[in-house]
Amino acid sequence: MLKITSLIMAGLMLATTATAEPRTPGANPLFTDMFTADPAPLVVGDTVYLYTGHDEARGEEMFTMKDWRVFSSKDLLTWTAHGPIMKATDFKWAAKDAWAAQTIEKDGKFYFYAAVEHDKSQPGKAIGVAVSDSPTGPFVDARGTALIHNQMTPQGPHTWDDIDPTVFIDDDGTAWLIWGNFNCYYAKLKPNMIALDGPIKQFDLPHFEEGPWITKRGDIYYLTYASRDKSKDKDETISYATAPSITGPWTFQGVLTGSAKNSFTIHPGIITFKGKDYFFYHDASLTIGDQTGAIGRRAVRAEHLYYNPDGTMQPVTQTEAGLTAPRKQ
Repeated sequence: MLKITSLIMAGLMLATTATAEPRTPGANPLFTDMFTADPAPLVVGDTVYLYTGHDEARGEEMFTMKDWRVFSSKDLLTWTAHGPIMKATDFKWAAKDAWAAQTIEKDGKFYFYAAVEHDKSQPGKAIGVAVSDSPTGPFVDARGTALIHNQMTPQGPHTWDDIDPTVFIDDDGTAWLIWGNFNCYYAKLKPNMIALDGPIKQFDLPHFEEGPWITKRGDIYYLTYASRDKSKDKDETISYATAPSITGPWTFQGVLTGSAKNSFTIHPGIITFKGKDYFFYHDASLTIGDQTGAIGRRAVRAEHLYYNPDGTMQPVTQTEAGLTAPRKQ
């Protein structure tokens, strides 16, 4: 009887193996062994480093995020995971919540800007900055205090408006920090990259929700962000605006891509790599074990990105093929 049972089990395992479809590198979602969110790609030479949040919500939990992850690739198809690079509580003044972050390089150092929940001394969301000699860390708090905290933006409608930092170094070497939820804030950074160099100001962007991402192509600045027209949109979409200067004036260009599957949130990341353009985002279409995709269980994805001759972006269609799809000619 034991021998027969063993043969049956072996047959079932063989059948399962035979019918399992191999995963195609570069297909969406990019990572299927963990839930990832808020992609922030960085190009360093011939390598892309992709920084993500790490969703760990169970059941009906909303956001359970304790650390940040980084992955690297030389072709955007195969990725190497480098493990956790930092925990929210590595900022000793932070209580929890490893929310959206972005890394930028300057003078051989890598600066990591991240949204966390401040401790009770400055209640509300805050932005910290950490630094490393390597894009894969380890990252350590560069200040010992928050770069931005809730009391610095009293015009905000709630305690979580200081989130989702994006950083950009302009052609003249000036660094800028842009962030926000509901309000889109911006400020100049000092050359040391860890202190503000002037007042906090605001951009007026149609339907701005959160998740700004700043890029430049030629003479055009692009501010891509999670948007929501509350008169018709249940979930966030991605919109963008263009300007002749990083401080504006910004011209709204419309929706770049629609809502993400199963997810209220969506978060953009854009790079040019080896002469081609790419768009990163997340949805909640991934299932791992008994945990289906949800607002607190998201999965990072990527698509080819194209520009029109006038500099506007072509709308992005969210696909399962992702970067395995051939590029347009």
